[in-house]
Amino acid sequence: MTIERFENGPRFCRVHSHNSIVYLAGMTADDLSGDTTQQTRDVLAKIDSYLAKAGSDKSRILSATVWLRDIADFDKMNAAWDAWIDKSAMPVRATVEARLAGDGYRVEIMVTAAA
Repeated sequence: MTIERFENGPRFCRVHSHNSIVYLAGMTADDLSGDTTQQTRDVLAKIDSYLAKAGSDKSRILSATVWLRDIADFDKMNAAWDAWIDKSAMPVRATVEARLAGDGYRVEIMVTAAA
């Protein structure tokens, strides 16, 4: 059993791959000045980058969990998601409202994908 880790940190690994499955930690925007749509775009770009490092891409996403600071921003998040996602390869997805790590965070997304 081989586990490949990318960007190991002091508390968790950003990305790891095991048994042809890629696991991404929850991703947040680096620039918190944007609204929910902009932060979602930033997070999705980060997801693209990490999936590529692990030999995958968004067309291979199996599941996604989306946390929103305010569920009223659901349509704003979906505006970015719908423009980004591969419509022929829709993943299983859950979206919930959650108190995130700081007031500036509007969205966090975690995905699992096939390698």
